[in-house]
Formats: sequence, C-alpha cells, structure tokens
Amino acid sequence: MNKKVLILIVAIVVVAAIAALVVMRRASGNDGPIVLYGNVDIRDVELAFRQPGRIQSMAVEEGDPVEAGQLLASLDAQPFEDALHAAEAEVAVATAELDKLKSGSRPQEIAQAEAGVSRAEAALRNAEHDFKRQTSLLDSGASSQRIVDAARSQRDQAAAALRSAQEALSLARTGARSEDIAAGKARLAAATAHQAQAETALADTRLTAPTRATVITRVREPGSMVGAGTPVYALSLRDPLYVRAYVSEPQLGRIAPGTKVQVETDSSTKTYEGQIGFISPTAEFTPKSVETTDLRTDLVYRLRIVVGNADQGLRQGMPVTVRVLGKQG
Repeated sequence: MNKKVLILIVAIVVVAAIAALVVMRRASGNDGPIVLYGNVDIRDVELAFRQPGRIQSMAVEEGDPVEAGQLLASLDAQPFEDALHAAEAEVAVATAELDKLKSGSRPQEIAQAEAGVSRAEAALRNAEHDFKRQTSLLDSGASSQRIVDAARSQRDQAAAALRSAQEALSLARTGARSEDIAAGKARLAAATAHQAQAETALADTRLTAPTRATVITRVREPGSMVGAGTPVYALSLRDPLYVRAYVSEPQLGRIAPGTKVQVETDSSTKTYEGQIGFISPTAEFTPKSVETTDLRTDLVYRLRIVVGNADQGLRQGMPVTVRVLGKQG
C-alpha cells in the first residue's frame, strides 16, 4: 500500500476518534448531574448611631445571635428628651398664636374701641362748639385771634383723634389680616417639623438589629462618647443566607432561577436545601475560589443560591459543593 495513502488513513482515523471523544464528552456533560462549586457569601454590616452622645448600655456580646428589631445599644437619652420638650413647647406657643389670629378681637376689645370712638366724637363736638363761640366773639372784640386759632387747632386735633378711634374700631371688628394668619400657620409648621426632628433624634438613641444576625465585633463599651456614624457593632447577617457558585456555559441551559439544589460542606454530612435565585447575565473568568481544575480557564456565569434551612454549620466564606436537583435536560 502506498505510504502516503496509509498516512492519510491513519490521520482520518485519529480525527474521527477525537471527534467521537468530543461528542461523547459533550453528551456526558449535558446528561450527567450538575455539580457546582462556590462559597457562602460574606454579608456583614457595621451598626452606628445617627446621633452623637454617650453610650448608656450595650446589650449583646460577640458571638450572640440577634433577631430583627432587637435592642443592641442605647445612648444617654436625657439631652434628646429635653430637646423634645422644648420643641413641644414651641408647638404649643405657635398653636396658641395662630388660634389668637383666627379668633380675632374679643368682644371686650371691640366694646373698648367703640367707647373710644364715642369719647372722640364728644371731644370733637366740644372743640367745634368752642371754635364757633370764639369766632363769634372775635368781631365784638371779646376774643382775640390767638384764642380763635387755638380753638381751631383743638378742633382739628379732636377730628384726627376721632378718625384714629374709628380706624381702631374697624381693625378690631375685621380681625387679623390673611397675611398674618398665613405667617402664623408657617410658624406652626416650622415648630411641628422641629418637634418631629426631636422625636426622630430621641428614637435614634436606640440601636436595633436590622435583621437576624450574629455579633462579630463589639467595638465600643458603655460610657464611651461616640460621634454620629461611629461603628458600635459589626454583625454577620444570617437571613437570608446566600451561596455564590459558578456554572460553565455548556451547562447554562440546564438551569434556571428557582431550580432546586442541595448544598454540602466538607465539615459535616448535613445537606442544606436551596434554590437558584439569580444567574448573572454576563460571563467572567473562573475565580480562584472555584477549585475544579477543568474550569480554571473557562468562562463561567455567577449564580446566587438562596439557602432555606441554613444554620451555624454554614459560615460566611466557607467553600461548598452544590448539586442541582430535578430535571436538568
């Protein structure tokens, strides 16, 4: 047989064998169970007061489990209570002033203004009568020009006093201007907002857990002076617990959000139930935390797996094995 023909036949056989192997491996990868590798997500939070002050109490220690809404620490509340009382007094004053503007003049004040008008009218009549009398006496020489001029001035002053009394009576009957009432409402709104701020500041003297968690670090102690935003506790969040895993592109079509999985660790034989909650829309190179050799240089997609029955056996950062359950084809 020609040597070239023999070499060609051998090459064809090798290529066919390689193609068959690739097809078998792909078929095996698509039909076999999916086993993923990942880690428990590290989820922690630093808690701090929104107000500065002196720490009065610290209720939990490092390692203690806490529930959502549980009181963890508190500040000395006396300065904030005093500020709230002052704000409440401001609201009371502004309310009283606005009520006074809305109510207008009291009946007694109106009656007093009416009496002032009556006195001014009487004074004007007397001044007018005296002026006429002095004017009539001027021709006979019984009165002088100086006395007539003085009487005229008294009459004019009495007329001006009457007009002033009449304006005062009109104001008393009309009440406050609409602009004054609007200004009173604005002062009351400002005082109310100040009171709300004081109430919020008082509530901020209590530091509570945002969710189920475990205390990692107790940063401060009672008696410490802290500023706003100064960390007091560091918590490791327990609810929900997430596992970060990675799936290769050929296996991507065999899973979907909601797919049931089992999570296992190297430290115990317990199996945890979970489901895929998120699949990243973008590919990335396999991170070093995924220890499978055949995936190191491949592109993978990140998954978030929500574990429903997590306990202390799953600790943050722990490497885990994820087995996908159910129909995967």
